[in-house]
Amino acid sequence: MTSSTIHRLRDGFRFTRSSGFGLVSACGLGLLVLSGCTGQEAADETAAQTVEPASTTSSQPTGNATSEPSVDLPQMQGEVDVAVLMAAQALPDVVIGKAEAPITIIEYASMTCDHCAAFHVNTYPTLKRDWIDTGKAKLILREFPFDPRATAAFMLARCAPNDNRQAMIDVLFQKGEDWAHADDASVKLLSISKLAGFTEESFKACLSDKELQAKIVKVKERGESVMGVNSTPTFFVNGKKYIGALKPEQISALLDSLS
Repeated sequence: MTSSTIHRLRDGFRFTRSSGFGLVSACGLGLLVLSGCTGQEAADETAAQTVEPASTTSSQPTGNATSEPSVDLPQMQGEVDVAVLMAAQALPDVVIGKAEAPITIIEYASMTCDHCAAFHVNTYPTLKRDWIDTGKAKLILREFPFDPRATAAFMLARCAPNDNRQAMIDVLFQKGEDWAHADDASVKLLSISKLAGFTEESFKACLSDKELQAKIVKVKERGESVMGVNSTPTFFVNGKKYIGALKPEQISALLDSLS
């Protein structure tokens, strides 16, 4: 996907609102109903965002020295062996950055998760500029959909023409308010997909791909059963587990501590 196409995807949306049908009924695809981000899962997700982070403190300055403000580091919520984390998934991992980067960040996200969108809109640009593009870290985003719309969005990202999965994910997060909770989600997803190079036929074919759908569910299930993921976003940084939408200064401080 060219930069001009990405800019059109990000800035050029013009939707016509329709009502009375959702993604599944509009396309007639019968997507598997996954557990929604409601009830206890919503409580878990909200709690994950309100965990008080650990605070680093600096030594007392002497003389006229000016103290640097402390940076709140996220609390580690456990650890998973890196070999287990990096084992083959039902779908191949898409690595953002250099494969040999010393810091590996694995994110489990749901496309309809507002906290995930906040991370990708507010923190990811800093992470990419300062850590991924400089070869110090790499990011792997894995599918953890909480509902059929999130599953559909992940399917479309995997089907994106020219293997532009990440560009599709970026735009879907940036435009989440337009489609994630809308009555006419299928119409708006189709509009986004057409700007990415889909036709209506390829859009429907992608969302009808039961094998792809099943593999996305398997990635989620392994995240739950093996990695202990139960809310999004959940990050593993060189095996260490952190929960919640990390702020730019938090991710920078965390990665600095590992460098």
